[in-house]
Amino acid sequence: MSDEESERGGIIPKLVALFIATFTISCTANSGYAILAVMKDDFVNKRKWLTEEEMADYIAIVQSSPGPMAVTSSTVIGYHVAGPAGTFAAVLGVILPPFLIMVLVTLFYEAIVGNPYVKLFLRGMQMGVVGMLFDVIIGLFRSATSKGGVYPFVVIALSFAYVQFVNLSIVWLVLGCIAAGVAKALLVDRKERRP
Repeated sequence: MSDEESERGGIIPKLVALFIATFTISCTANSGYAILAVMKDDFVNKRKWLTEEEMADYIAIVQSSPGPMAVTSSTVIGYHVAGPAGTFAAVLGVILPPFLIMVLVTLFYEAIVGNPYVKLFLRGMQMGVVGMLFDVIIGLFRSATSKGGVYPFVVIALSFAYVQFVNLSIVWLVLGCIAAGVAKALLVDRKERRP
């Protein structure tokens, strides 16, 4: 058996696992931060495909990228796990459930729209999403402040103040945070180079 064949034999189970994981995740949570919470639990805690730091970095990338978080997050995580084929498997897994649900809802719209049980189900799901959002926020906070120091708290406080009190585009906040991150990286690099 050649190296290429053995590599292919090892990648196919990983692609299948990635597709099944993103498909299942997409069935339970397919929007915004809710999907990030479920992905973090699955890919970091259960499967160990990513570390906490890698997941925090990918969440930052996903937040600053255009498009739906579900697709963007599955793109970067799929690529990390299994390269370009992993991206395809993860994106296919994450977009298939909402597509199928939209087809079903379209077919049975009249029966669904006035059903009181459907309304109760959606209300319950809203509460679950709030819980998942808290999990993501706490995880991001721990990750951002784990290295200690006052720097993350200053950036968090200034970002909060900007969102609450400044009536400018959020783009300026993103650019400011990028500049702050680059400045800190340069300062850390300069300190490490000193004998």
